[in-house]
Amino acid sequence: MFDYPTLKIIWWLLVGVLLVGFAIMDGHDMGVGTLLPFVGKNDVERRIVINTVGPHWDGNQVWFITGGGAIFAAWPLVYATAFSGFYWAMLAVLWALFFRPVGFDYRSKIDNPTWRNTWDWGLFVGGAVPPLIFGVAFGNLLQGVPFHFDDHLVSTYTGSFWALLNPFALLCGVVSTAMITFHGAIYLMHRTEDVVYQRARQAMLIFGSLLLLGFSIAGIWLWQGIEGYVISSPVDPAALPNPLAKNVLRATGAWLANYQAYPASIALPVLAYAGILSAMMLAAAGRTLAAFVASALTIVGIIGTAGISLFPFIMPSSTDLRSSLTVWDSVSSQLTLEIMLWATLIFMPLIIVYTSWAYKVMAGKVTAAYIRENEHAAY
Repeated sequence: MFDYPTLKIIWWLLVGVLLVGFAIMDGHDMGVGTLLPFVGKNDVERRIVINTVGPHWDGNQVWFITGGGAIFAAWPLVYATAFSGFYWAMLAVLWALFFRPVGFDYRSKIDNPTWRNTWDWGLFVGGAVPPLIFGVAFGNLLQGVPFHFDDHLVSTYTGSFWALLNPFALLCGVVSTAMITFHGAIYLMHRTEDVVYQRARQAMLIFGSLLLLGFSIAGIWLWQGIEGYVISSPVDPAALPNPLAKNVLRATGAWLANYQAYPASIALPVLAYAGILSAMMLAAAGRTLAAFVASALTIVGIIGTAGISLFPFIMPSSTDLRSSLTVWDSVSSQLTLEIMLWATLIFMPLIIVYTSWAYKVMAGKVTAAYIRENEHAAY
Protein backbone atom coordinates (compact mmCIF):
# COMPACT_ATOMS: atom_id res chain seq x y z
CA MET A 1 0.00 0.00 0.00
CA PHE A 2 2.70 2.48 1.09
CA ASP A 3 6.44 2.10 1.33
CA TYR A 4 8.15 2.07 4.73
CA PRO A 5 9.35 5.73 4.78
CA THR A 6 5.87 6.95 3.83
CA LEU A 7 4.26 4.86 6.56
CA LYS A 8 6.65 6.38 9.10
CA ILE A 9 5.50 9.88 8.12
CA ILE A 10 1.84 8.85 8.04
CA TRP A 11 2.07 7.52 11.58
CA TRP A 12 3.83 10.64 12.77
CA LEU A 13 0.85 12.59 11.40
CA LEU A 14 -1.73 10.15 12.79
CA VAL A 15 -0.27 10.21 16.30
CA GLY A 16 -0.44 14.00 16.05
CA VAL A 17 -4.10 13.77 15.00
CA LEU A 18 -4.85 11.53 17.98
CA LEU A 19 -3.13 13.93 20.38
CA VAL A 20 -5.06 16.85 18.90
CA GLY A 21 -8.31 14.87 19.09
CA PHE A 22 -7.63 14.07 22.75
CA ALA A 23 -6.85 17.72 23.54
CA ILE A 24 -10.01 18.97 21.80
CA MET A 25 -12.51 16.36 22.95
CA ASP A 26 -11.27 15.28 26.37
CA GLY A 27 -9.67 18.69 26.81
CA HIS A 28 -12.90 20.63 27.07
CA ASP A 29 -14.09 18.11 29.69
CA MET A 30 -10.93 18.72 31.69
CA GLY A 31 -11.24 22.48 31.22
CA VAL A 32 -14.77 22.36 32.60
CA GLY A 33 -13.55 20.29 35.55
CA THR A 34 -10.79 22.82 36.24
CA LEU A 35 -13.34 25.65 36.32
CA LEU A 36 -15.98 23.74 38.30
CA PRO A 37 -15.23 25.09 41.83
CA PHE A 38 -14.94 28.65 40.54
CA VAL A 39 -17.83 29.15 38.11
CA GLY A 40 -20.29 27.23 40.27
CA LYS A 41 -20.92 28.88 43.65
CA ASN A 42 -23.71 26.60 44.90
CA ASP A 43 -24.84 23.03 44.38
CA VAL A 44 -27.28 23.76 41.56
CA GLU A 45 -24.73 25.83 39.62
CA ARG A 46 -22.11 23.13 39.99
CA ARG A 47 -24.53 20.48 38.82
CA ILE A 48 -25.22 22.64 35.78
CA VAL A 49 -21.49 22.74 35.05
CA ILE A 50 -21.05 18.99 35.55
CA ASN A 51 -24.01 18.11 33.34
CA THR A 52 -22.63 20.08 30.39
CA VAL A 53 -20.01 17.34 30.01
CA GLY A 54 -21.69 14.51 31.94
CA PRO A 55 -23.13 12.65 28.92
CA HIS A 56 -19.87 12.72 26.95
CA TRP A 57 -16.80 12.72 29.20
CA ASP A 58 -16.36 8.94 29.29
CA GLY A 59 -16.80 8.60 25.52
CA ASN A 60 -14.14 11.24 25.00
CA GLN A 61 -11.67 9.05 26.91
CA VAL A 62 -11.51 6.97 23.71
CA TRP A 63 -9.07 9.52 22.29
CA PHE A 64 -6.77 9.16 25.29
CA ILE A 65 -6.80 5.36 25.19
CA THR A 66 -6.39 5.24 21.41
CA GLY A 67 -3.52 7.74 21.52
CA GLY A 68 -1.67 5.70 24.13
CA GLY A 69 -2.30 2.49 22.20
CA ALA A 70 -1.09 4.05 18.96
CA ILE A 71 2.17 5.21 20.56
CA PHE A 72 2.68 1.74 22.03
CA ALA A 73 2.14 -0.01 18.69
CA ALA A 74 3.67 2.51 16.27
CA TRP A 75 6.57 3.81 18.39
CA PRO A 76 7.45 1.02 20.87
CA LEU A 77 10.86 2.50 21.74
CA VAL A 78 9.26 5.87 22.50
CA TYR A 79 6.59 4.23 24.63
CA ALA A 80 9.09 2.18 26.63
CA THR A 81 11.56 5.03 27.10
CA ALA A 82 8.94 7.64 27.96
CA PHE A 83 7.23 5.49 30.54
CA SER A 84 10.58 4.76 32.14
CA GLY A 85 11.70 8.38 32.25
CA PHE A 86 8.32 9.93 33.01
CA TYR A 87 7.20 7.13 35.32
CA TRP A 88 6.21 9.23 38.33
CA ALA A 89 4.72 11.93 36.12
CA MET A 90 2.55 9.34 34.33
CA LEU A 91 1.49 7.90 37.68
CA ALA A 92 0.47 11.39 38.80
CA VAL A 93 -1.68 11.70 35.67
CA LEU A 94 -3.22 8.29 36.36
CA TRP A 95 -3.93 9.12 40.00
CA ALA A 96 -5.52 12.43 39.01
CA LEU A 97 -7.69 10.71 36.40
CA PHE A 98 -9.01 8.34 39.08
CA PHE A 99 -11.03 11.23 40.47
CA ARG A 100 -13.00 11.69 37.25
CA PRO A 101 -15.15 8.51 37.01
CA VAL A 102 -15.81 8.30 40.74
CA GLY A 103 -16.37 12.05 40.94
CA PHE A 104 -18.97 12.05 38.17
CA ASP A 105 -20.73 8.91 39.39
CA TYR A 106 -20.66 9.40 43.17
CA ARG A 107 -20.81 13.17 43.55
CA SER A 108 -24.62 13.48 43.62
CA LYS A 109 -25.41 10.12 45.20
CA ILE A 110 -25.52 11.66 48.69
CA ASP A 111 -27.19 14.98 49.44
CA ASN A 112 -24.48 16.21 51.77
CA PRO A 113 -22.58 19.50 51.22
CA THR A 114 -19.24 18.16 52.49
CA TRP A 115 -19.49 15.02 50.38
CA ARG A 116 -20.34 16.95 47.21
CA ASN A 117 -17.76 19.67 47.79
CA THR A 118 -15.05 17.03 48.24
CA TRP A 119 -15.88 15.40 44.92
CA ASP A 120 -16.05 18.81 43.23
CA TRP A 121 -12.43 19.40 44.18
CA GLY A 122 -11.64 15.87 43.06
CA LEU A 123 -13.03 16.71 39.63
CA PHE A 124 -10.89 19.87 39.69
CA VAL A 125 -7.77 17.76 40.31
CA GLY A 126 -8.77 15.33 37.55
CA GLY A 127 -9.21 18.22 35.15
CA ALA A 128 -6.25 20.44 36.05
CA VAL A 129 -3.39 18.01 36.73
CA PRO A 130 -3.19 16.04 33.43
CA PRO A 131 -2.88 19.10 31.11
CA LEU A 132 -0.25 20.58 33.41
CA ILE A 133 1.84 17.40 33.40
CA PHE A 134 1.45 16.85 29.65
CA GLY A 135 2.67 20.41 29.06
CA VAL A 136 5.63 19.86 31.38
CA ALA A 137 6.45 16.66 29.45
CA PHE A 138 6.46 18.54 26.13
CA GLY A 139 8.69 21.18 27.67
CA ASN A 140 11.20 18.51 28.65
CA LEU A 141 11.09 16.94 25.19
CA LEU A 142 12.10 20.27 23.68
CA GLN A 143 15.08 20.44 26.06
CA GLY A 144 16.09 16.81 25.77
CA VAL A 145 15.49 13.96 28.19
CA PRO A 146 18.37 12.28 30.09
CA PHE A 147 18.36 8.72 28.76
CA HIS A 148 20.60 6.50 26.66
CA PHE A 149 20.59 3.10 24.96
CA ASP A 150 23.17 0.38 25.35
CA ASP A 151 24.27 -1.87 22.48
CA HIS A 152 21.22 -4.08 23.07
CA LEU A 153 18.86 -1.06 22.80
CA VAL A 154 17.96 -1.23 26.47
CA SER A 155 17.20 2.30 27.64
CA THR A 156 18.43 3.78 30.91
CA TYR A 157 16.94 6.96 32.35
CA THR A 158 19.36 9.00 34.47
CA GLY A 159 17.19 11.93 35.52
CA SER A 160 14.80 12.49 38.43
CA PHE A 161 11.18 13.53 38.79
CA TRP A 162 12.12 16.91 40.28
CA ALA A 163 14.46 17.67 37.38
CA LEU A 164 11.42 17.57 35.10
CA LEU A 165 10.04 20.61 36.94
CA ASN A 166 12.46 23.11 35.40
CA PRO A 167 11.42 26.68 34.49
CA PHE A 168 10.87 26.16 30.75
CA ALA A 169 8.93 22.94 31.29
CA LEU A 170 6.74 24.63 33.90
CA LEU A 171 6.06 27.44 31.43
CA CYS A 172 4.95 24.84 28.89
CA GLY A 173 2.73 23.37 31.60
CA VAL A 174 1.13 26.77 32.11
CA VAL A 175 0.55 27.08 28.35
CA SER A 176 -1.05 23.63 28.23
CA THR A 177 -3.27 24.30 31.26
CA ALA A 178 -4.33 27.71 29.91
CA MET A 179 -5.12 26.18 26.51
CA ILE A 180 -7.34 23.45 27.95
CA THR A 181 -9.06 25.74 30.47
CA PHE A 182 -9.67 28.37 27.77
CA HIS A 183 -11.24 25.65 25.61
CA GLY A 184 -13.40 24.45 28.50
CA ALA A 185 -14.54 27.98 29.37
CA ILE A 186 -15.80 28.53 25.81
CA TYR A 187 -17.62 25.20 25.91
CA LEU A 188 -19.25 26.22 29.19
CA MET A 189 -20.38 29.48 27.62
CA HIS A 190 -21.97 27.50 24.80
CA ARG A 191 -23.88 25.18 27.13
CA THR A 192 -24.94 27.49 29.98
CA GLU A 193 -26.65 30.82 30.62
CA ASP A 194 -27.07 33.57 33.21
CA VAL A 195 -24.51 33.72 36.05
CA VAL A 196 -22.58 30.57 35.08
CA TYR A 197 -22.27 31.93 31.54
CA GLN A 198 -20.90 35.23 32.84
CA ARG A 199 -18.33 33.56 35.07
CA ALA A 200 -17.26 31.28 32.22
CA ARG A 201 -16.90 34.38 30.04
CA GLN A 202 -14.57 35.97 32.60
CA ALA A 203 -12.53 32.76 32.75
CA MET A 204 -12.34 32.70 28.96
CA LEU A 205 -10.84 36.20 28.89
CA ILE A 206 -8.35 35.41 31.68
CA PHE A 207 -7.09 32.11 30.31
CA GLY A 208 -7.15 33.30 26.71
CA SER A 209 -4.89 36.20 27.66
CA LEU A 210 -2.65 33.88 29.70
CA LEU A 211 -2.41 31.47 26.75
CA LEU A 212 -1.49 34.26 24.35
CA LEU A 213 1.23 35.54 26.68
CA GLY A 214 2.58 32.13 27.65
CA PHE A 215 2.74 30.83 24.07
CA SER A 216 4.63 33.96 22.99
CA ILE A 217 7.17 33.76 25.83
CA ALA A 218 7.72 30.04 25.20
CA GLY A 219 8.37 30.69 21.50
CA ILE A 220 10.92 33.42 22.21
CA TRP A 221 12.60 31.29 24.89
CA LEU A 222 12.78 28.33 22.50
CA TRP A 223 14.32 30.54 19.81
CA GLN A 224 16.91 32.28 21.97
CA GLY A 225 17.55 30.06 24.97
CA ILE A 226 16.96 26.39 24.10
CA GLU A 227 19.38 24.40 21.96
CA GLY A 228 17.68 22.26 19.35
CA TYR A 229 18.80 18.99 17.77
CA VAL A 230 20.05 18.28 14.25
CA ILE A 231 20.87 14.94 12.62
CA SER A 232 24.38 15.40 11.24
CA SER A 233 24.81 12.07 9.45
CA PRO A 234 23.01 10.69 6.37
CA VAL A 235 19.64 9.12 7.13
CA ASP A 236 18.05 6.24 5.25
CA PRO A 237 14.28 6.53 5.88
CA ALA A 238 13.78 2.96 4.66
CA ALA A 239 16.30 1.44 7.07
CA LEU A 240 15.26 -0.82 9.93
CA PRO A 241 14.98 1.02 13.28
CA ASN A 242 18.27 1.57 15.10
CA PRO A 243 18.52 4.78 17.15
CA LEU A 244 22.29 4.39 17.54
CA ALA A 245 23.00 4.43 13.79
CA LYS A 246 23.18 8.22 13.47
CA ASN A 247 25.04 11.28 14.70
CA VAL A 248 23.27 14.23 16.31
CA LEU A 249 24.38 17.77 17.11
CA ARG A 250 22.85 20.52 19.25
CA ALA A 251 22.59 24.13 18.10
CA THR A 252 20.81 27.26 19.30
CA GLY A 253 17.74 27.97 17.20
CA ALA A 254 17.74 24.51 15.61
CA TRP A 255 14.13 23.92 16.64
CA LEU A 256 13.13 26.68 14.21
CA ALA A 257 15.00 25.21 11.23
CA ASN A 258 11.94 23.37 9.90
CA TYR A 259 10.13 26.65 9.36
CA GLN A 260 12.86 27.59 6.88
CA ALA A 261 13.04 24.13 5.32
CA TYR A 262 9.25 23.85 5.02
CA PRO A 263 7.89 27.42 4.71
CA ALA A 264 4.26 26.23 4.72
CA SER A 265 4.72 25.04 8.33
CA ILE A 266 4.67 28.66 9.51
CA ALA A 267 0.90 28.33 9.11
CA LEU A 268 0.79 26.36 12.39
CA PRO A 269 1.96 29.10 14.81
CA VAL A 270 -0.05 31.62 12.76
CA LEU A 271 -3.11 29.40 13.20
CA ALA A 272 -2.45 29.27 16.96
CA TYR A 273 -2.37 33.07 17.30
CA ALA A 274 -5.31 33.61 14.93
CA GLY A 275 -7.31 30.94 16.76
CA ILE A 276 -6.75 32.47 20.21
CA LEU A 277 -7.69 35.99 19.10
CA SER A 278 -10.67 34.83 17.01
CA ALA A 279 -12.00 32.60 19.80
CA MET A 280 -11.78 35.43 22.33
CA MET A 281 -13.54 37.92 20.05
CA LEU A 282 -16.24 35.46 18.96
CA ALA A 283 -16.92 34.31 22.52
CA ALA A 284 -17.08 37.89 23.78
CA ALA A 285 -19.62 38.61 21.02
CA GLY A 286 -21.75 35.64 22.11
CA ARG A 287 -20.97 33.47 19.07
CA THR A 288 -19.96 30.56 21.24
CA LEU A 289 -20.16 27.71 18.70
CA ALA A 290 -17.88 29.57 16.27
CA ALA A 291 -15.61 30.42 19.22
CA PHE A 292 -15.40 26.73 20.15
CA VAL A 293 -14.33 25.87 16.60
CA ALA A 294 -11.72 28.65 16.72
CA SER A 295 -10.48 27.31 20.07
CA ALA A 296 -10.18 23.82 18.55
CA LEU A 297 -8.10 25.30 15.72
CA THR A 298 -5.94 26.97 18.35
CA ILE A 299 -5.18 23.54 19.78
CA VAL A 300 -4.31 22.26 16.30
CA GLY A 301 -1.93 25.20 15.87
CA ILE A 302 -0.21 24.89 19.26
CA ILE A 303 0.29 21.12 19.20
CA GLY A 304 1.23 21.28 15.52
CA THR A 305 3.82 23.97 16.30
CA ALA A 306 5.43 21.72 18.92
CA GLY A 307 5.36 18.76 16.54
CA ILE A 308 6.87 20.51 13.53
CA SER A 309 9.52 22.14 15.73
CA LEU A 310 10.66 18.73 16.99
CA PHE A 311 10.45 16.91 13.62
CA PRO A 312 11.99 14.47 12.88
CA PHE A 313 12.77 14.01 16.58
CA ILE A 314 10.19 12.49 18.89
CA MET A 315 12.17 12.10 22.10
CA PRO A 316 15.64 13.74 22.06
CA SER A 317 18.28 12.59 24.52
CA SER A 318 20.27 15.15 26.47
CA THR A 319 22.92 12.72 27.76
CA ASP A 320 23.68 10.68 24.63
CA LEU A 321 22.69 12.64 21.53
CA ARG A 322 22.73 9.69 19.15
CA SER A 323 20.23 7.83 21.38
CA SER A 324 17.62 10.45 20.47
CA LEU A 325 14.50 8.84 19.06
CA THR A 326 13.21 10.06 15.69
CA VAL A 327 10.43 9.33 13.24
CA TRP A 328 12.85 7.15 11.27
CA ASP A 329 14.37 4.94 13.96
CA SER A 330 11.80 4.36 16.71
CA VAL A 331 8.93 2.75 14.79
CA SER A 332 7.48 -0.73 14.47
CA SER A 333 7.80 -2.94 11.41
CA GLN A 334 6.27 -2.06 8.06
CA LEU A 335 3.64 -4.79 8.44
CA THR A 336 2.57 -3.50 11.86
CA LEU A 337 2.21 0.04 10.55
CA GLU A 338 0.17 -1.18 7.57
CA ILE A 339 -2.24 -3.22 9.72
CA MET A 340 -2.68 -0.32 12.14
CA LEU A 341 -3.32 2.07 9.26
CA TRP A 342 -6.17 -0.08 7.93
CA ALA A 343 -7.67 -0.32 11.43
CA THR A 344 -7.45 3.45 11.80
CA LEU A 345 -9.04 4.10 8.40
CA ILE A 346 -11.97 1.88 9.38
CA PHE A 347 -12.58 2.83 13.01
CA MET A 348 -11.63 6.49 13.28
CA PRO A 349 -14.44 7.67 10.93
CA LEU A 350 -16.91 5.56 12.96
CA ILE A 351 -15.76 7.23 16.18
CA ILE A 352 -16.06 10.70 14.65
CA VAL A 353 -19.54 10.00 13.22
CA TYR A 354 -20.85 8.50 16.46
CA THR A 355 -19.40 11.29 18.59
CA SER A 356 -20.87 13.95 16.30
CA TRP A 357 -24.28 12.29 16.47
CA ALA A 358 -24.15 12.05 20.27
CA TYR A 359 -23.29 15.75 20.64
CA LYS A 360 -26.07 16.70 18.23
CA VAL A 361 -28.68 14.66 20.08
CA MET A 362 -27.69 16.01 23.50
CA ALA A 363 -27.09 19.62 22.47
CA GLY A 364 -28.68 22.64 24.12
CA LYS A 365 -28.37 24.68 27.29
CA VAL A 366 -28.16 23.06 30.71
CA THR A 367 -30.27 25.15 33.09
CA ALA A 368 -31.34 25.16 36.72
CA ALA A 369 -34.84 24.13 35.60
CA TYR A 370 -33.35 21.07 33.86
CA ILE A 371 -31.52 20.08 37.05
CA ARG A 372 -34.69 20.41 39.14
CA GLU A 373 -36.74 18.40 36.63
CA ASN A 374 -34.11 15.65 36.53
CA GLU A 375 -33.12 15.69 40.18
CA HIS A 376 -32.40 11.96 40.33
CA ALA A 377 -31.29 11.36 36.75
CA ALA A 378 -28.82 14.21 36.29
CA TYR A 379 -25.27 14.12 37.65
